Amino acid sequence: MAQKKHFFLILILGSLAALGPFSIDMYLPGFVDIANDLKSTESTVALSLSSFFIGISAGQLLYGPLLDKFGRKKPLYFGLALYIVASFLCLAVTDVNQLIILRFVQAIGSCATAVASVAMVRDLFSVEDSPKVFASLMLVIAVSPMLAPTAGGYLISALGWKYVFVFLGFMAIVILLASIFKLPESYKPDPNYSLKPRPIINSFLSVLKEPQFSTYALISSITFSGLFAYVSSSPTVFMKIYEVSKTGYGWIFALLSVAFIGSSQLNSMILKWFSSKQIVTWALLAQCAFSLIFLVFALNNWLDLYSTIGFIALFLCCLGFINPNAAALSLAPFTKNAGSASALMGATQMGLGALASVVVSLFSEHSVVPMPLVMTIAAFTALLCFLIGRKFIENEVAASADAAVVGH
Repeated sequence: MAQKKHFFLILILGSLAALGPFSIDMYLPGFVDIANDLKSTESTVALSLSSFFIGISAGQLLYGPLLDKFGRKKPLYFGLALYIVASFLCLAVTDVNQLIILRFVQAIGSCATAVASVAMVRDLFSVEDSPKVFASLMLVIAVSPMLAPTAGGYLISALGWKYVFVFLGFMAIVILLASIFKLPESYKPDPNYSLKPRPIINSFLSVLKEPQFSTYALISSITFSGLFAYVSSSPTVFMKIYEVSKTGYGWIFALLSVAFIGSSQLNSMILKWFSSKQIVTWALLAQCAFSLIFLVFALNNWLDLYSTIGFIALFLCCLGFINPNAAALSLAPFTKNAGSASALMGATQMGLGALASVVVSLFSEHSVVPMPLVMTIAAFTALLCFLIGRKFIENEVAASADAAVVGH
């Protein structure tokens, strides 16, 4: 493949992968303004984030079969078109419930970009080149949470929260045009591929029957719900309780993203000396300890802005070690059905993440407590799943070091 063509392919695929993270994080600094404009509360506005997570969870299960049935580009075009329409309709909302519904539709559209980008890497690049390309995509996904809320904070301060959706809509238009004119169709449509529910459900059921998958996928998903509790409640905690500016919130969010990304990268070095199972064990224990201390501080009103940032950073560092290793261990037993296993794990992560963000939104907006409470419940529940689940794993398949490097 020519070097210039190779560069543009990775650039387009990276943009496809980045659309979802930008959609999640870029409007977070506008929660207070959105609540004021739509005569609502920050907690209710946070439900628009929950609905986005639900849409991503459902969409991951939807697009896999569609990409195999109709090829890669047609479902991708449909998803991007749906995303663009939903983004610009967000400009006309007059009620928070309209925003919640449109964010769900937007998520269904953005799912096509995430699933298609992964599938097209496998189609377009050799076995030798694929790990490098996936590493590039993961870097884009990792950097997005640092850039999106910071850029969103400045954009909202200058022009207002609705311009975030203008930006996202035009971003999707550029990606759509690049996909039409520069992205090749990488997979021949299979007219014989069945979209009937029974074979698809049977494939997912066969995955769930594997104890190693169900144990580690649950650990990954439950601990990840603590991340979503932080994401959905952070605008209220930082901007309303601690009175941080929109731009300041963006920088705090970026700083905390470094904790998660940094530990994920450090994980690849530690795997030279410790197994994935050992890392998961110690990281779970540490996460339980840190989240419990965070909760005790919150209940006793001992927290300030800096200690809150510190405790969240510690929780995210533990997650950076848990998630890639638990994900790798959950997928390790599969030679067939790896796609179904990956989709099921992604859907579970987003589904539990949506539940966590809904739970946080039900609590008072004047207390930090809901965030560490959900984080603590998530950490201890994951540890319990680990202690119970490992008893049912007879012959655990070890994860390769390469597999465990790449996290969500």
